[in-house]
Amino acid sequence: MNQWLIAITEPVVVVIDAIALLVVVIGTLQALVGIVRLLVNRDASNDDRRAVWMRYSHWLVAGLTFQLAADVVESSITPDWDGIGRLAAVALIRTFLNYFLERDVEEVRQREKAALPRVE
Repeated sequence: MNQWLIAITEPVVVVIDAIALLVVVIGTLQALVGIVRLLVNRDASNDDRRAVWMRYSHWLVAGLTFQLAADVVESSITPDWDGIGRLAAVALIRTFLNYFLERDVEEVRQREKAALPRVE
């Protein structure tokens, strides 16, 4: 029973990691294009810069989430405590990165929401 689990899990982890890589690459390319546009456009505001950062952070959060999913799946076939410890350390680091990115995104959202004029 263990062999079929390993045979299924290993390619699934590779696919999920590939998806994570693709998400991060797409987000990075989009951010690079946004930065180049900001450099060319001398009239760019802080809101424009923030928008580029916000879009990029969404892509990074998505990529980290996929990587964490791959770690969870991979932990199901890790045979020893050393491997589980390494996976746990990587998952912990990714979880902290994800948490702080999401916190920053939410903080910016709250600031933007507070800055909007109220319509009554």
